[in-house]
Amino acid sequence: MGERIEKDSMGELRVPADAYYGAQTARAVENFPISGLRFPRTFIQAMGAIKHAAAQVNLELGAIDQRRADAIMKAADEVIAGALDGEFVIDVFQTGSGTSTNMNANEVIASRANELLTGQRGGKDPVHPNDHVNFGQSSNDTIPTAIHVSVAVEVARELLPALRSLGEALRDKARAWDDIVKIGRTHLMDATPIRLGQEASGWARQVELSVQRVEAVLPRLHELAQGGTAVGTGINTHPEFGARVAAKLGERFGLPFREAEDHVEAQASKDACTELASQLATVATSLLKIANDVRWLSSGPRCGFAELKLPAVQPGSSIMPGKVNPVMCEALMMVCAQVMGNAVTVQVANTHGNLDLNVMMPVIARSLLESVTFLAGAVQAFADKAVRGMEANREGAEGYVEWSLSMVTSLAPVIGYDKAAEIAKRSVKEKKTVRALALEMGVLPEAELDRLLDPRTMTEPGIPEGGSGAGGG
Repeated sequence: MGERIEKDSMGELRVPADAYYGAQTARAVENFPISGLRFPRTFIQAMGAIKHAAAQVNLELGAIDQRRADAIMKAADEVIAGALDGEFVIDVFQTGSGTSTNMNANEVIASRANELLTGQRGGKDPVHPNDHVNFGQSSNDTIPTAIHVSVAVEVARELLPALRSLGEALRDKARAWDDIVKIGRTHLMDATPIRLGQEASGWARQVELSVQRVEAVLPRLHELAQGGTAVGTGINTHPEFGARVAAKLGERFGLPFREAEDHVEAQASKDACTELASQLATVATSLLKIANDVRWLSSGPRCGFAELKLPAVQPGSSIMPGKVNPVMCEALMMVCAQVMGNAVTVQVANTHGNLDLNVMMPVIARSLLESVTFLAGAVQAFADKAVRGMEANREGAEGYVEWSLSMVTSLAPVIGYDKAAEIAKRSVKEKKTVRALALEMGVLPEAELDRLLDPRTMTEPGIPEGGSGAGGG
């Protein structure tokens, strides 16, 4: 394969002859043989978009000539498209500013630009990775910009559509199941009746609120650090650079990116990232509750609740023939657990915005993007392969209602709490329904019992007529 010599400020280093990256990238590869984990595709895309926008702005401002700017933008386009992904070889656990990855991008784009201009890969002439590709920038404002851009794009393209899709699917079920009366359960014990459509409506509302929680963070995420350079003061960059780059990134991705109101805040803290990570953790708890509810209600098919029937998507056991498991629920639940863990990672990382720069940005980037990507995939799969094909077991759900001791609750305002409690206790002991025992005891006329013990009316607001203690018996 052969090698070539590249130089950085620390001296010479051999790199593969066919590599686009240079000495600083190769040095980082040697320094950080840690996890084998790389920045996600969306982050690399954002880095390419930032370098493209920077070259365009520097051309407009007269900082770079047309020939170099055109070559940089062409090379950056290839990074955006993913054609050079194999050149981004540095472990995500690296320098906390992400300088290694910023220089990885600078070297790859400069090398490819030089190849376009001279036919020779690598080197620093006519396009220099620092003097031209990185002109007006610092790793300290470029990496946080790439985090915000990549995460905002992934949220808009993948996560929010997936959540909306799930919410719509649950709303459809809520409407379809509105007339199915089932037993409610609190503390996993029998409670008063509820309609299956009401339970599904509760799930749908959780998802709708999840969308609102994520959307609420976006205005802070749309603020970009670009233009602050080293410590947020904007040294060595044009005063208009940050705003112009933000505008071009907004045009490219169709999002309202804007220059940060305070560049020191944008570089020293990662509060917006932490806010999003925390909201994603809240979303994860909601989704985990929904998935677990569906898992409980579909348990069976003969010896569980069996009020729901999930689509059979794969065999459930290597030893028990015919067993089918709620695998889509379980996959979503595991993703939710990972997202909650990632939130803790981001929260801890944000405490290391020491003085004028956060020094744990790469792990913030990876954790956030992993959470967004994993959630989007799991939510869409859950909607498509579980919720949309989910069926109600009307007979089973309604069959539990008559046997529930909590049916006596609607009698309490009329016959009194103590008499109702007596009926409940005798119902257990004598293995009789509340209706049958109340009729046998003569606490109320049969027609009145039928009215009070109508399961459907128990699922709606209202106090039975008669008042506490009325009817005696």
